[in-house]
Amino acid sequence: MNRRKFLAATGAALANAAIPQRSWTAAAVGPESRAADLRLRIEPCTLDIGRGVQINTVAYNGQVPGPLLRFKKGKPVTIDVINASKNPDLVHWHGLTTDPLNDGAVEEGSPLIAPGATLRYHLTPNPSGTRWYHTHAMAMGDLSLAAYTGQFGFILIDGEPDPGRHDKEVNLAIHHWGPHFVPMVETMRAESQNMPQTAGSDVGYDHATINAHMLGTGEPIRVKHGERVLFRLLNASATENAVLALPGHTFKVVAMDGNPVPTPYSVEVLSLAVAERVDAIVEMNSPGVWILGSTLKQSRDIGLGVVVEYAGRSGEPVWRDPQPAEWDYTRFAAKDPVADPDETFTLTFRDAGALNGSKFDTWTINGDAWPNVKPLMVKHGKRYRMLFRNASGDQHPIHLHRHSFEVTRIDDQHLSGLIKDTVNVMPLQTVAVDFLADNPGDSLLHCHQQLHMDYGFMQIIKYTD
Repeated sequence: MNRRKFLAATGAALANAAIPQRSWTAAAVGPESRAADLRLRIEPCTLDIGRGVQINTVAYNGQVPGPLLRFKKGKPVTIDVINASKNPDLVHWHGLTTDPLNDGAVEEGSPLIAPGATLRYHLTPNPSGTRWYHTHAMAMGDLSLAAYTGQFGFILIDGEPDPGRHDKEVNLAIHHWGPHFVPMVETMRAESQNMPQTAGSDVGYDHATINAHMLGTGEPIRVKHGERVLFRLLNASATENAVLALPGHTFKVVAMDGNPVPTPYSVEVLSLAVAERVDAIVEMNSPGVWILGSTLKQSRDIGLGVVVEYAGRSGEPVWRDPQPAEWDYTRFAAKDPVADPDETFTLTFRDAGALNGSKFDTWTINGDAWPNVKPLMVKHGKRYRMLFRNASGDQHPIHLHRHSFEVTRIDDQHLSGLIKDTVNVMPLQTVAVDFLADNPGDSLLHCHQQLHMDYGFMQIIKYTD
């Protein structure tokens, strides 16, 4: 059974069984005693992302990114999601500690929203920080669906700790458009910051945007000399990692995936794998007109960048290549000893090649491809370590639903205190993460590249109590 058949079967089962018990059907939403706090509408829209470049896609409330959702930590909120598209869909509240039905993943039991139907989500926002929401549908070989669309937006959950003094907040979401089948990934190695080393097929793109505008179009980010700007950056691409720089400036990283880092550290270059977020403060101390953009020329050429313009300055925006630098999570972490886990799961990632006539490769964890996997069984209150062994030539941003984890080892480097919900595992790298089993219910673990999760790269964690 492939993922498409599994989702169809699961969605039907949930529609017949689970939904009536939890008042999740469109009919059940209507009689609610009061209106929802917020409404999101999944609907087709047309974007003008660049000069003469139009994109037909699906988005929330007709805009990309979707509406900024700002919540108070711990204050319950209801959101009605209306599906005005032609395909079943659902919304995942990425980074929130929700229950499985509200999390927005069919694999955990969340229901799909049929075309024309409305579903009410009940959330208690937690933890604080930069989170986001996005579709969690599948695409398989149809690159017009799921994360290839414009269905994504920021969630900001107010609460401690404070990110530090700043004069302005700027939220920037990266996305790639015009996905197409690339028969051999060798042709992508000069064009993609994923730098794939496998021999199979992949997805390439025609355009890239920051906040739905290609470089040189849309309004610049206007700043003043001496300002401290808090940039919140989100990689909402379906499959493309991104490496960014702002010439003449450094980024002081203060949070990752919404969680404060133990060691705030300034870097010239930021790396964001798919689904990762970085909060960074930039001191605007180099007046001029600059490009904040991809360090890869081919990516800037298709639009991945935005102009930063100081007050009183004009002219063509300037780009300067930064010094080569390796992205290193350990710079932002502590090195204190961590508690021993109650149990360790070793998970080995491999590319099984193109199977069953597919043009895309199948991905396995310990030799198994979803849905034919052996669940990871955990007990409430216990601490678990997952050892991610990447035996492939691709990078894999691994996301755990409904929990956060602590990154405790990268190859032979031990670290502590770096709390994330998505970690990028480089080719042939081993990464250890620890999590506390404190949120009972099924919890999905998967590579956040749409192409990989569609073709087998998923695992499920189940509580035994």
